[in-house]
Amino acid sequence: MIERFLKQTTFSSQDDYRRNLEFTIPRNFNFAYDVMDVWAEQEPDKVALIWTNDEDEERFFTFQELKDASDRVASYFLSLGIGHGDMVMLILKRRHEWWTAMLALHKIGAVAIPATHMLTTHDIVYRNNRASVKAIVCVGETYVLTQVANARAESPTVETLISIGPEVPEGFHNWHEEVDKAPAFVRPAVVNNNDDTMLMYFTSGTSGEPKMVIHDFLYPIGHISTGVFWHNLHANSIHLTVADTGWGKAVWGKLYGQWMAGAAVFVFDHDKFTADKIMRKIEKYRITSFCAPPTVYRFMIHENLDNYDLSSLEYCTTAGEALNPSVYDKFFQRTGIRLMEGFGQTETTMTLGTMPWVQPKPGSMGLPNPQYDIDLIRPDGSSCEDGEKGQIVVKVGKDKPLGLFKGYYRDEELTRQTWHDGIYYTGDIAWRDEDGYYWFVGRADDVIKSSGYRIGPFEVESALMTHPAVVECAITGVPDDIRGMVVKATVVLHPDWKDKAGDELVKALQQHVKHETAPYKYPRIIEFVNELPKTISGKIRRVEIREKDKETFPNSSKGGEK
Repeated sequence: MIERFLKQTTFSSQDDYRRNLEFTIPRNFNFAYDVMDVWAEQEPDKVALIWTNDEDEERFFTFQELKDASDRVASYFLSLGIGHGDMVMLILKRRHEWWTAMLALHKIGAVAIPATHMLTTHDIVYRNNRASVKAIVCVGETYVLTQVANARAESPTVETLISIGPEVPEGFHNWHEEVDKAPAFVRPAVVNNNDDTMLMYFTSGTSGEPKMVIHDFLYPIGHISTGVFWHNLHANSIHLTVADTGWGKAVWGKLYGQWMAGAAVFVFDHDKFTADKIMRKIEKYRITSFCAPPTVYRFMIHENLDNYDLSSLEYCTTAGEALNPSVYDKFFQRTGIRLMEGFGQTETTMTLGTMPWVQPKPGSMGLPNPQYDIDLIRPDGSSCEDGEKGQIVVKVGKDKPLGLFKGYYRDEELTRQTWHDGIYYTGDIAWRDEDGYYWFVGRADDVIKSSGYRIGPFEVESALMTHPAVVECAITGVPDDIRGMVVKATVVLHPDWKDKAGDELVKALQQHVKHETAPYKYPRIIEFVNELPKTISGKIRRVEIREKDKETFPNSSKGGEK
């Protein structure tokens, strides 16, 4: 498959990859027709999707079955008046209908807007009106149905509501009763151009209102680097990425790049995450490739891995937040598998990564993906030297890099703020070592300036994470009359340590950080909590911690160790 889109399909080294990665861009590319339907023609009986849930129900879908199902759903959408350019929100959790809905929307040239099931009425109204949503397809669960129904009165562009069940209240179309009654699918004469909008994400955001990120129809080709190379997938792979379909990581790990490789996508439709559940599925279904944010690996290594058969795993990757080296080390010690880190955003595909031919450095995001022209820059726009902290940027030439977003929908000013003078500014701070590896520091607005020092939250978090008491932590800055800001740690303790929370443990953790990293970085304030505030995608919301601390610590010099 990938030979249709790449001049060279295998690489032996980073230098080979950098020199010879070259894409062949088809005219009017459409992932559903040009990848999925081609697989259905070439290998109709090959399993493409394996789905199971908390009740141990399971479904296996071949490429032919996905083609047939997506054709039926595409015809169904057309019968409801949904067509090219129409905005369709999908609130489907991990139900298998999400995959057929996505492919069907691609087939008719409509715009898919995946969204989380945790949205409130206010959230849905905001999205409906900002994006002029025409239709919503959602799970038939009371909470979701209620929020969607309540939002309709304030959403004048919304014409159609569809429930996939089990509940189908008045005012909603019944997906399962109506899809099979749709007429035979006829491919529209004109579906899309390459630069048409195919996909939109309201970014979960660690601050402010969500932004509307739009991608064109070439975006899936950009994920060849994600699925084929970074995930190291092949035709016999069974790949599991831990991600809700409302998060951009779902199309990174559960759709485009995986099916470009011809791998089987494994889906575990569950409500409450536990490391035990995930590892039992890996064991039962003989998962070969696994990708999850660092948080998941942190919980996995706190289990007794001897109780699980993970021998089917061939390759493991991580993204979403920077990986603490201590987590890498413990997972490698217990499984013999090296975690291969990657970095990207909702606005991009993978921009930095540790590819199979690259020796990983624990805690590093890896090397630039040659698909993008990556640099680190100072506030004045000049390039950083090795070892110097700067903002990660993408230099954009005459042609937009494959996989880079089109802009923020209906927000030219925000687009200009982040993408101007031929540079896209990611807002993430990192430094580069002498071997060209990039190391995450934090979001630009998360960097702490204390007594003249610039302190990245991740470097302090990594030091704290090496202490056995700490399961998770978040580092933020608290305003201080003397130092400008001081470092504060919000810590989730391991259950075995919770009864030891107090001044003595605070001092022990402070001394531990002083030993693990430069002493000036140690947290002068430590707060113990049961959980950290997070976005739906699992990223820590440091902005929420900072807002809370404005009242709790109005003058940090009065508390904590001086």
